[in-house]
Amino acid sequence: MREYWKTFFNAVLAGLFIGIAGTVYLMCPFGVLGAFLFGFGLLTIVCNNFKLFTGAVGYLAVQGKKAPEYLVSLLLIWGGNLVGCFAVGEAVRNSRINAAFFNKVNAICLSKINDSWGSLLILAFFCGILMYLAVDTFKREKLAPVIRMMTVFLCVMVFIISGFEHCIANMYYFSAAGIWNFDNLLVILIMTLGNSLGGMLLPVADMLRK
Repeated sequence: MREYWKTFFNAVLAGLFIGIAGTVYLMCPFGVLGAFLFGFGLLTIVCNNFKLFTGAVGYLAVQGKKAPEYLVSLLLIWGGNLVGCFAVGEAVRNSRINAAFFNKVNAICLSKINDSWGSLLILAFFCGILMYLAVDTFKREKLAPVIRMMTVFLCVMVFIISGFEHCIANMYYFSAAGIWNFDNLLVILIMTLGNSLGGMLLPVADMLRK
């Protein structure tokens, strides 16, 4: 039980840093620079071994008999990420900077809410591939530190500039916009499915190549 609480707590911390990264993205007037700065969130998470759903879900494919136990951890991570993102979103929404990003975050959220589920699933799938690649590459200690760090930032920049969907980042955007409801939760769940399928693509491919 203690391990589950530890997992949840580390997931909340990951959500907090995704929220901070999302905030700097919203406040940045230059899209490419904002996409680069968002990478600060993922870099902080992987350096401190916090728990981010999109960085962890890909490894479900290689758990074997431990898959049910790992799935429980993933659910805790998803929930913890939501708590962390919601906390930051609510906090900044009630601060003076809300006026500076209000129009931008609402436009971002509307583009997702008005999209089809098929489109969201596709865009989330590609984001899942990139998030697994970022986290897994960072774990490869044989690679030079600069390569590992660059991969984290590049994968984040690629998913943001491409318009791919990250379920945890969108938890923050919905919280910052204050637009949570049942329909929007379904949107997040569709993105979660897409991120999960994309995250498992490379691990499954590696198993098939052996």
